[in-house]
Amino acid sequence: MAAYVLLFLLGAMQGLIGCFEFSHSLGSVPVAALGFCALILVTCVLGGLGMRSGFGGLVPAIGWLAASFVLTLPTAAGSVIVTNTTAGKWYLYGGAVCAGVGIAASFRWRPRRAGGDRQQGLRL
Repeated sequence: MAAYVLLFLLGAMQGLIGCFEFSHSLGSVPVAALGFCALILVTCVLGGLGMRSGFGGLVPAIGWLAASFVLTLPTAAGSVIVTNTTAGKWYLYGGAVCAGVGIAASFRWRPRRAGGDRQQGLRL
C-alpha cells in the first residue's frame, strides 16, 4: 500500500513541477513539455512493471492528472498557471495521452505472477 502512495506522490510531483516548468523551449519546439510527457509515460510503464500490476501504472497517472488539471483551473483573480500556448497544450494534452498510453501498457505488458502458468515473463 505504501508503494502505491509513493507512486501517486511521484506522479503528483511530476505534475506539479511540470506545470511550472513546461514552457521552456528551443526555438519553437516545447522541449520541456515533451520531456514531461515522456516522463509520465515512462513512470506509468515502470510503475506497472515494478509493482507487477496494472494499478502500478494507473496510480502515478492519477497523481499527475490530479495535480496538472487542478493547477490549470483559474484562480479567483483570473490567473492560470498552465497557459493556453503551444507548450501548454502539448503539456496537458500530450501528457494526458502519454498517461493513457502508459496505463494501457502497464495493464497489457505486466509480468506474470509466479505459479499457475508454465510460461513466465512478459505477456504480449
